[in-house]
Amino acid sequence: MNRDEKAKVVEDLHARLTRSKIVILTDYKGLNVGALSDLRRKLSEAKVDYQVAKNTLIRRAAQGTDAARLDEHYKGPSAIAMSYDDPVAPAKVLTKFAAENDKLEIKMAVLNGKVIGLDGIKALSSLPSREILLGQLLSAMNGVATGFVRALNDVPVRLLNVLQAIKDKKEAA
Repeated sequence: MNRDEKAKVVEDLHARLTRSKIVILTDYKGLNVGALSDLRRKLSEAKVDYQVAKNTLIRRAAQGTDAARLDEHYKGPSAIAMSYDDPVAPAKVLTKFAAENDKLEIKMAVLNGKVIGLDGIKALSSLPSREILLGQLLSAMNGVATGFVRALNDVPVRLLNVLQAIKDKKEAA
């Protein structure tokens, strides 16, 4: 790769690192081409970019981004997964793939400027998807309104029951 190609890779990677919400650093040493292709396909289905590059190029591209916080972890064969919308998606895919294939090592991640270790990534992967969380939020908000309407409706119903009981008592007397 000549100097111009390296500069283009660094520029492209820098733009993607700037846009990404989460960056997960992995070590793919020992993965064969088939397994790496399978991982790329799964990440692509989840709308996650996966970039294999030399550590020096990653370091240069990461300057001025949140991914610069991972600088001391750029050792050995490194690849980075970047998601622009859903920070949970790459964590889910990589954690599941690493459980099935012990050659993939998840090193560290940066989520909105905060460095996260392997335990944090596993905790992130156990979260429900964005759509499920939004559904749960909507259900909770709907439940509050429904409970309020029921409480308001209950007052006149109880008043009617009391009046009916008084009427029945007077008729019986």
